[in-house]
Amino acid sequence: MFKSGNVTIMVADFKKAVQFYIETLGLQLQHQVEGHFAQVEAPGLTIGLLHPTGEQGVQSGKSESISIGFEVQELESAIEVLKSRGVEFQHIMENNGTWLAHFNDPDGNPLYLICNR
Repeated sequence: MFKSGNVTIMVADFKKAVQFYIETLGLQLQHQVEGHFAQVEAPGLTIGLLHPTGEQGVQSGKSESISIGFEVQELESAIEVLKSRGVEFQHIMENNGTWLAHFNDPDGNPLYLICNR
């Protein structure tokens, strides 16, 4: 039934958000509508970055009901790379061999790295 899926994130500063997802996280830019929408991809995940225009009533970074995770093979090296690019991690935790490292994008949207050992 479904062909594919994506997650769309509302962002306040479009240019800063695109820079973070492309340069800081290293995701691939697939499509961009100048100053309004960009589509970036990680393996197995498509993320839309939307800068709302007009009075749509949507605010960026206001929901903690959802977060986006990125699976990595080596947690420590991924953390070091992202720290060197300015990412600040809130907490790193382990539960039954699964490691999680939580951080936010520039709009405060929750993201995390996950590594299963």
